[in-house]
Parts: sequence; structure tokens; C-alpha cells
Amino acid sequence: MKKKILYIILSASFLTAQVDLYPVEDFFGGGIGYSPMYINLKSIPGESMLPQMGLDTNNFARPFVIHGGEGFAHVAGRWRLGGYAGIGASRISTVPNITLYIDRDASGSYTAADTSVAYSGDFSPSLEAKFSFSLGAATVEYVMPILQDLEISAGALLGLGRINMTLDHQTGTPKWEDVFSGVYGTLDSATGAFYYEVTDFDDAQSSGFSASRISGVMTDLSALFFNFQPYVAIKWQFLDRMGLRISAGYNRGIIRQGRWRLNGRTLIGDSPSTTVEGISFRTMLYFGL
Repeated sequence: MKKKILYIILSASFLTAQVDLYPVEDFFGGGIGYSPMYINLKSIPGESMLPQMGLDTNNFARPFVIHGGEGFAHVAGRWRLGGYAGIGASRISTVPNITLYIDRDASGSYTAADTSVAYSGDFSPSLEAKFSFSLGAATVEYVMPILQDLEISAGALLGLGRINMTLDHQTGTPKWEDVFSGVYGTLDSATGAFYYEVTDFDDAQSSGFSASRISGVMTDLSALFFNFQPYVAIKWQFLDRMGLRISAGYNRGIIRQGRWRLNGRTLIGDSPSTTVEGISFRTMLYFGL
């Protein structure tokens, strides 16, 4: 009996020696590591317009994942500063059925009066929409220690976000030489001018002309915005130089009306105001203190 009591006392002493139950008073050091962010977006910007292209937006990844890295360091007292940078993307695609028709009534769109036939060739088009979200931000938080190796903190992530919605239309199999071919006619290397075939000069001069028939078209819509994410985090230092950090918060960013750009250059004046928001989680396996 005495041996059992002695064994229990020694075991308890050994365990308490491994973990200090009292929180630290002085903070120092920092850490860095891989930190994926999971965001349950309320809606993906522009997704309401995609069904008219035959795309199923339910196939976008949910929750949306941003793969990134995070670092933090103590600066004064219980205040901690850090940074986060990451990028994520999700794609949806389809190969639609095509029906060819002849506009018999000159209405400009298909009607019952038109003659139609199903396309049965080998050049069926493919459609793809790619949504990407990149983020670069600073973090500031206040630390509240619980135990020597366990603490919680409250803070905010503030920075710039960028949204891209890329729409890709492809027909047939692309060839390397065709990728570099001009879509506005044939280039005369001597004069530097493109020669474009038309049927009527006056009509082309007044109404303009379009790009020639090509196998693929890509449209990129993008917007830059301020991103804000308040959060709470828990940090567990389970080894001398390694730990686990988990945070939960709410991400919100606002893209102002008219701030979307076409192909990174031209502002789209009638583009709507859009929010990028949803509950977010971050998990981080870090190296440091």
C-alpha cells in the first residue's frame, strides 16, 4: 500500500514538472508557419451571372480555401503583431450542347420560326469559370494567457484583397502557333499594318469590326478592395519550438460600385457593389515560441 501511495505521489510530481500551470508574465519571441484559411463565403462575386452560360455554381469549392503563410511576434506587453499572405482558387466547367440555327425572321435571336439542327462536329466548346482570392494583410492582437503553454487572443486581420473571375471559352484543340496569331487580320511586317478583309468599306468605317474567328477567348474580371477580419485565436505550445494555433472570425470586404476592371485595365462603370464575406477559420502549425 505504501509503495502505491509513493508511486502516485512521484507520478503526480513528474507530470506537474512537465507543465507549468501558471501563465507567463513576460512575453517574447514569435513564430511562422503554414496557415490555410477556410472561408464559408455567403456568395461568390459574379456567380449569379454564370448560370446563363450553362455553368453550375454549386460546384465551386465550399468552404473556399486560401493557402497561405502566417507569422507573428510580440512587440510590447501582451500585444502581438504579425502578417498573413495567401491565395486560393476554385474552378467549374462544362461542355455544352450546341444547336445551330438560321435566323429566318431576322429577329437577332432564336425563335420557333428559325431552322435549327444539333451540332455533331468534333469541335464542341468547353466553358470554364475560375474564381481566385488573394490576400495580404497585417494582424494585431491582444494576448490573454491561460496556462504556461496555452493562451487565447483577440485581434483583427487588416489588409488588401484581390478577386479575379476568369471566364474561358475554348473550341477544339489549341495549337502553339495559333496562340500567337493576330485576331485583326494578317500583319504586313514591312508596314506594320494588319490587313482585315471586309465586304463594305463604309460599313466597316462607321460600325467598326470584330475579332476574327479564333479557337479561344478569355475574359478576366478583377477588383482590389480593403479586407477586414476580426477573430479570436487559441495557441498551444506543445513542443519547445513548435505549436498549434487555431483562429475563428468573420471576414468582410466591400468592392465599391464601378470598381471592377476588365482584363486588368478598363473599369466597368456599371459593375455592382459586391461584398466578400463569411465565417472564417485558420489553422496554423508554427515553428517558434
